[in-house]
Amino acid sequence: MKEREQPLTPAVFYILLALAPGRMHGYGIMREALRLSDGAFRMGPATLYTTIQRLLELSMIEETAGPARADSRRRYYQLTAEGRAALKLEVDRMESAVLKARAMHIKTARSRG
Repeated sequence: MKEREQPLTPAVFYILLALAPGRMHGYGIMREALRLSDGAFRMGPATLYTTIQRLLELSMIEETAGPARADSRRRYYQLTAEGRAALKLEVDRMESAVLKARAMHIKTARSRG
């Protein structure tokens, strides 16, 4: 995968992050994105499913079978190697930015005390 210069959009980032532990259905992804962002990022169904479609086309996620007793109407998704690599690049980019900000003595909400 070619290294990106631009950050991932919030929708892409939170979908990939939500799927990092394993497969999940669309509504579960939406709830997990909200939880992972501490309620700061709300994604509606249109954004979710448009972004999922784009990530499928980019081979960053793939559709997979759900758990044994899952509702057959639900579609489950999981990260591909490409998606996992993109998520890692983004997390590395964010970590680098935070380190630079700290070196400049810029305090984050968590570092205020």
